[in-house]
Amino acid sequence: MSESFSTLYDLIVQLSESIREALSETQYTPLPAGNFPVKAALDQLLPRKSTTTPEEDSILGETQIRTSIKDFTLACALLSSARSSTHDLLSWIPGSLSASADSAFPVLSKAHCVLFSQTNAKRVGELGLDCGMVAEERRLVVELMPEVVRSLKEAIKESSVDKSDDVDEFSAASARAPVGFAIVAAYQFRWFVTQIDYPHLGKLCGFVIPCALTALDHWSPEVKRQGMVSFIHIGKNVDAAELGLYEDVILDACCQNIASDDEIWHLVVEMSVLLVTCFQRSNPRSPWFEKMLNEMLSHLERQSRNKDRRVAWLQHIEPLFNSVGLVLLAHFRRIFPLFFQWMHADDDETVLLVLKQVYTVIRLTWIRNTPYVDRLVDELAALHKRASLKKSHEDIKRLVSQILTLLQQCKGLQFEAAYGKHRDDPNLTDIILS
Repeated sequence: MSESFSTLYDLIVQLSESIREALSETQYTPLPAGNFPVKAALDQLLPRKSTTTPEEDSILGETQIRTSIKDFTLACALLSSARSSTHDLLSWIPGSLSASADSAFPVLSKAHCVLFSQTNAKRVGELGLDCGMVAEERRLVVELMPEVVRSLKEAIKESSVDKSDDVDEFSAASARAPVGFAIVAAYQFRWFVTQIDYPHLGKLCGFVIPCALTALDHWSPEVKRQGMVSFIHIGKNVDAAELGLYEDVILDACCQNIASDDEIWHLVVEMSVLLVTCFQRSNPRSPWFEKMLNEMLSHLERQSRNKDRRVAWLQHIEPLFNSVGLVLLAHFRRIFPLFFQWMHADDDETVLLVLKQVYTVIRLTWIRNTPYVDRLVDELAALHKRASLKKSHEDIKRLVSQILTLLQQCKGLQFEAAYGKHRDDPNLTDIILS
């Protein structure tokens, strides 16, 4: 090896040994046969001191160091991303081990930039990025991205469902590779994506978008989860123009995943709202808004009593409402029955969230040409009277008063007629219409 190769390789081995020692002391119970042996795989990714002769080193130099860098980075990616995981495959990894990986990788990246600055600058520049604008601790991620993301995409596909198979889908998928391979690859992919921010991530869309779509298309909720987290990061850090080539396929994937399991539905909603508003913000009548909102409402109507689903939707839907504006009028017949039901939910969180969205909808549409004004006034009055029994009664009453005030402003005489029958109710004397 050249002196630079030797120096960097020794550093990788040193960093690996520290992590390997902590890994060996970590308790690990292997999952049933046929699943992915994560601990053994991590150990294999951590390079060991070379046992080759000096003559062999001179031949293997660049190939060996390149492989060692990639393997060590993948190990750090998995350990670091496991910090947020509750999945059986990764939940055994302690936070201290994740922290060790978080500390080790920037050390390697900075050393690589110093020892191979010209090579790194050339490879980063070939991807369309200005090397000088990328932090040293991120440059190695950028350089590795094309090679690593392709291999991770293939690992995810190995256990995905081939819809052309005539045999049972899940049996066919399991026969190709255990799903654990895909889960691990999805976590590693998510780590790679989230290491790069605006404005650099947009230059890498050609590599990250196909892999993210492959994760969304997988049958495993855990693989989908990592794809969704990746797309949320992409949506926040990439301009719509840079994503334009993939617009329809991304939004179609969002719609296809709205039927996802409860455990990841909050991510489906956040991802879908973020991406559709990113692409279609200036087109309130876009068919994508129509399709996405109808898909979501259909699932909410079928599971209107599911607290987790309604809370997730109410938390994330406002940017979509703001983007479509008056077009919301076309959805009133489906939105308001849900709002009326949720106003009387047992949990305060739902009640507060639905009141905020009612206010938003009225602000955007002035609730024109609709039969729901009288019913809305009645429901708000009923909620205000029962609010004293709730922990968040002050916030609920404040929001009710704000909504009624807005209704008074935009509906005038119609509001006065609807509210007239409640005006003398002694339980509503504390309503302030400003």
